[in-house]
Parts: sequence; C-alpha cells; structure tokens
Amino acid sequence: MPVPRRALVVVDAQQEYFDGGALPVQYPPREGSLARILEALDAADASDVPVVVVRHELPAGSPVFAAGSATWQLHPEIERRAASAAARVTKSYSSIFAGTDLESWAREHDVDTLTLVGYMTNNCVLASAAAAEPLGLTVEVLSDATGAVDLANEAGTAPARQVHETLMTLLHSNWARVADTTTWAAAVKNGHELEGSDLGTSAAQGRSAR
Repeated sequence: MPVPRRALVVVDAQQEYFDGGALPVQYPPREGSLARILEALDAADASDVPVVVVRHELPAGSPVFAAGSATWQLHPEIERRAASAAARVTKSYSSIFAGTDLESWAREHDVDTLTLVGYMTNNCVLASAAAAEPLGLTVEVLSDATGAVDLANEAGTAPARQVHETLMTLLHSNWARVADTTTWAAAVKNGHELEGSDLGTSAAQGRSAR
C-alpha cells in the first residue's frame, strides 16, 4: 500500500472551547483532548508531517470567535506550536475548505490525507470530513483529540458523550478513518494507513449488534 502523504490539521483549538461562555467542550474532557492534540503534534514533528493550524474568525462584535477577542485566541499551547506550522488558515464557515486555500495548499504540497484534531466534533470536524469526500482527499479523525458539546433544541436532546461517540461511528462508516492518537502515531511512525470501514459493513455490523 502507498504511504499516506499526511498533514495534521489542528481545527479551531481556540479559547472559546476552553474559557468561553457559549461553547466549552464537554466530552472528551477538554484538557484531556488538548493533551492528545499536543501528542499528535509531537508525533507529526518526529515524522516530518506538516501541520496546518486553523482558526475560526467572525466579525468584531460577534457572540463567539469575534476577531481579536479573548476567546478568538488560540489556546496558548497551540499558539506556541503554531509558530512552526507549515500553514495557518483562517475560516468563517464550518468546513476548513470553504472560503480558504487549504485544498490548493494540499495539492501543492502533494498531501492526500488530512488528519483532523480539534473542535468541534459536531460542527467543524464533521463538516470538514464530509467536504473532503468530493475533493478526493482522505480524512483521518483522532477520537480522543477532538470534542463535542451538549446539545438541545426543538429536535431533541443529546449529551456530549452521545454526540461525540455517535459521530465518531458515523464518520468511520463513510467519511473518515477514526482512531485514537496512540494508534495514529504508530501508523505515522511506520508509514501505514489507518484501517477504515464503509457504510455497508457498518450497517451490517449494526444489524448484527441489535
């Protein structure tokens, strides 16, 4: 099998998800997921995997991610690492591709696999993985280096753990190869692909598990 040509993409590891009033990540615990993001950065550095740091930005005065605000800032540990990133991307939509040059950067640098870490599972990670499909890019998602929030609206209620675990299963069934950080780091070191699934297999296993 060909060696994946990876880039590690740190999605929106911003203070809103740690100290913000609206979107603090609930599951996995945010400090734990941050530690796994840092481990992924270490593994990428050891294997010369390029890193892309993405930041969400909205106009001044917006309730979240307002440009220049305290919670718009990257987490200090991520900001420190961002100085050596291969690329930095600013986005205003959920997908890391919408309105950015990330796709062209990946093509220019011969990257065919994007490993997503960061926030949130239920928004930007999900949207980015789905958006990569028609681009022909492989997506990996690190389950312990991402995170979700509790959700409730007119359609229903779902705690963060349920949201996160359901979406990891959904992503692995079609749009991404999902693994924990330790498994991914070993695959990077050895130049291996992560094992994936597909919708038909996942559906069959789902029927069998009932």
